[in-house]
Amino acid sequence: MTSDINCAEACKNGCVLKDQCPNLEYKEAATKFIANTSLDKMLEIAEERARRRMAEPPQWVFPDFPE
Repeated sequence: MTSDINCAEACKNGCVLKDQCPNLEYKEAATKFIANTSLDKMLEIAEERARRRMAEPPQWVFPDFPE
């Protein structure tokens, strides 16, 4: 049953599987990160990632056209 759920769609308003959620370890890690990291540090991390992303070359996606 748990493998049949698309968490991105089904859990938009909260986890529907509760204790059977396959992503509990990530939830615990995220909760710990939020509790132990200041907002200023989170913003610093986000700004650094944005700078690195802007410095990366663009990745082109070419669609597959039927022949």
